[in-house]
Formats: sequence, C-alpha cells, structure tokens
Amino acid sequence: MSHTHPNAIRKIVIVGGGSAGWITAAMLSHYFQAGGCRIELVESEEIGTIGVGESTIPPFLRLLASLGIDEREFIQATQASFKLGIRFEDWRRVGDRYMHPFGVIGGPFGPHEFYQCWLRAKAAGHPSGLHDFAPGAVMAEQGKFMLPFKAERTLIGGANYALHVDARLVARFLRDYAEARGVKRTEGIVSDVITHADGSVAKVRMKDGREIEGDFFIDCTGFRGLLIGKTLETPFDDWSDMLLCDRAVVVQTENVGAPHPYTLSKAEAGGWRWRIPLQHRAGNGYVFCSRFVSDDEARATLLGQLEGRALMEPMFIPFKTGVRQRLWEKNVVAVGLSGGFIEPLESTALHLIYRGVDFLLRFFPDRDFDPALREEYNRRMVADYEEIRDFIVLHYCKTQRDDTPFWRAVRAAPIPESLKERMALFEASGVLREGVDDMFRNPSWQSVMEGMGVRPQRYQPLVDTIPYDVISQTLDQSAPMLAAQVAGLPSHGEFLAKHCPAPPPAAPVAPFKTVA
Repeated sequence: MSHTHPNAIRKIVIVGGGSAGWITAAMLSHYFQAGGCRIELVESEEIGTIGVGESTIPPFLRLLASLGIDEREFIQATQASFKLGIRFEDWRRVGDRYMHPFGVIGGPFGPHEFYQCWLRAKAAGHPSGLHDFAPGAVMAEQGKFMLPFKAERTLIGGANYALHVDARLVARFLRDYAEARGVKRTEGIVSDVITHADGSVAKVRMKDGREIEGDFFIDCTGFRGLLIGKTLETPFDDWSDMLLCDRAVVVQTENVGAPHPYTLSKAEAGGWRWRIPLQHRAGNGYVFCSRFVSDDEARATLLGQLEGRALMEPMFIPFKTGVRQRLWEKNVVAVGLSGGFIEPLESTALHLIYRGVDFLLRFFPDRDFDPALREEYNRRMVADYEEIRDFIVLHYCKTQRDDTPFWRAVRAAPIPESLKERMALFEASGVLREGVDDMFRNPSWQSVMEGMGVRPQRYQPLVDTIPYDVISQTLDQSAPMLAAQVAGLPSHGEFLAKHCPAPPPAAPVAPFKTVA
C-alpha cells in the first residue's frame, strides 16, 4: 500500500459505536489493514446503545466469512442460536400462521420453477401446503437443526440459516476485531461538528475540548443523526403513513426450555410482538403504534405474555420509519439508524449496516469526492430501503383483520406504487420482478404472499408441457421424504450444546440506558 495515491483518503472518523459503528470499523479495518488510511471511532459509554436481542438474515454469515471470522467462535461469543426463518402468527387472521423460511422451496422440474408446478397441482386440487417442501420450514416446525451444507445430498441441503445474536456482544466482538487491526477508539461525547467553508465536515469537537479531524466521516449516531441530519440537514422521507408502528417496548427473559430455531412474530391488537431465543436467554419486544396503544398497555401486553422471568426493566424505544433522501452527503455517509429505519419485522437492520459499508467500499472515493460515486451509492442504498419497505408493507396490507382500530387503520394505509406493481404481476401468473442485487429472493416473496393469502389467478401456461402425473408423484413422494429426513436430525438445543455451546453469562446483563 506504499504507492498510495497522493489524493487518497488518509483518515476516516466513525462517530458512534454500537452495532453500526463496530461493523463499519471491522469492515474498514479489514480492508485497510495493510495501512494507507487511519480509522478512528468515537463513542461514549454514557450514551449506551439500543442493543436488544437481534436477529439477522443469511447474508450476515457471508460478512463473517469475508472478514475471516470463525463462525463457531462468533456464535459462542455472542450467545447466538440458529434461525431458519420467521414464524408469523395471527397476521392474516387471528388463528392463522405461516413461515417465511430461508433457503429454497422444493426443487426445479427441468426448466420450470417449483412454485409454478405446485400452483398447477393446487389448481388440480392437490392437498399439499407450499412449505411442506421447504426444508427450512420443516426443520423449524420440528425444532430440529443441521448445517445445510452437511446434508448436501439430501433434501435438507436446500435450507439456509441466519443467527439470533446479542447485539451488544456482537459490538464487543467486532470492537476487539477492529482494534486488533489498528482502529483507534476514543471515548467521549461529541458536542460540536465543525464544517469547512463548502459545508463538508472538518472535525468533531468533544465535550472536553479535544478535536478530531478527518477526511471522511461515517455517521453511526443512531436516530440522532448528528452529522447527516443535525449538521448537514439532509432531508428525511417519512414512511409512517405506510408503516404505522412508531414505538417498541423490549425486555430480556430467562429461557424456558430449548431455544426454537426461528424468530416468532405474533400480531397483537396494536402491532406485533417478537421472541428471539438466544442460548441462555431470550429477547422479547412489542412493536406498536402509539396512536392506538399507550405505553402502559404495551408494557402490560408484553409482560403478560412472557415465557420465563424478566431479566431487566422493560425499555421503550421510539422510532421513525423512513430513509434519508441521500445517505451520502458531501464527506459524510450515514450507516445504520442515522440513515434510515424500517421496523424490525424481517430483521434487516444489521443487514443494512453492512450493505451500507459494502457499497461504500465498492464506490470508495478519494479526497475529491467525485459526485458520480456518491450518486450511485445513494441510488443503490435508497433502492435497498425501498425494497425492504415494500416487503414489510406486504406483511400488513393484505391482512383480513378488522378486529381493532389499529388493524382497520392498517387496511386503509396507502400502498407504495412499486409494491402494487409487484403484486399485480404476481397475481397475474405468479411471476416476480427480480432485481440484480435483491435482498429477498423469490421464495421469500412467495412465502409471504402465500401466507397472506395472495395467490396468482393462474400458473404459467408453459407448465402444461410437463405431464401432470410427474408433478403429483414428485410432490407425493418428496414431502414425506423431507419430513422423515428432518425427523432424524438432532434438536436445535442438542445441536448447539454439541457443536457451539456458549458459556453462561457471568452476571445479569447491566440494565440498558434508555434511548430517548
């Protein structure tokens, strides 16, 4: 790296720690570990982080692999458990439930997609459910687990998985990783941001008077958006008309029984509730709309349905759904909550953090900050936020519930045009619009569409080129075969205990700082 370009970025300052700050620091330090660019992270123990039990999606494991982090070691250090998907209860109607499993559903019939062949079978009256053929869903329902690549030659090999993690332990693990690769951590509270004549950020001033200069600043200050919002006044597109929830109350509990290998998402009178089991405790939360539910009611709903003893006082987190129109403005990039937030229904928050840094490395500037790089970065990132927004709105907009004021308001909420187009295409013949770099692939959209009662009017005509008995026989044989293969696997708890047991937490986790 000694042949550094004379105009190269020499110093990056990350303002804020937590998951966003330390994922950013870990990725940048891995990239710049040969030198050429100094990285400093400023955070304050006083401010605290949100750090509730967090859930990830499968690409998170690719991030760990790309950083050379041993997956088993990471699982043990973060009290992690495995996640095969999300189980939704009471969303379409009270009493209904469905899975959004990770990985494939069924296998292709020659050139034809499994889903289309299944649609044809359904049109002919076949009794199967879509998820009878999804290894992730079948394992989750049976509470079993196996690493899919260990079962490559079986039907189980098509599953995929993510992790449930303790977000604060993730930040601690990645902090150790980043500091070992030269990241300098500075403790303290930023009181002022000082700008150049052109409005770009020159340095941050600390409460105690110290000043930290840099060429490039990453804003990881959470909902405060200290640099991107307060200093640069980058406009925010508010999506709360489409996604009504604006608060969450969270609490950690002791585990009762073995952890289930999925995230539970149960619709409630004024929003929805999650349960995320880690190895030695569980994260629980109720995401709600403050127009319809008071804090006292939300707290009572959450505490009234806990399994296991609460390990902390419930904490309230207000949030605003939407995204900055530009996540990269001048020499500041917003990563994490400072850039935007979509409610945690599909666990995309950590994903958007490393997606943000991944794209930043792809479009990394020099000190001229060519606007073409910035514009492409902003286009790609805003498209990601919009894709996730549409996917989340899909979980709500097709509900048949009208039993509470919240659900009646959900049914009346506007639907983004991009989602209306996607649903129209799907309802015509089960075709999905796929982007180059989409976060959610066809099986995800098919699972939620099916779970919310959206089924195409007809299958694609080309599927009629396969004799129907080939389809029906395959379905009749593969569902029981998959169920039997899964039945022979270890339970999720047994798998964790044998392959990656986490040491029990030393002491009760210190209470969280309230995030105002």
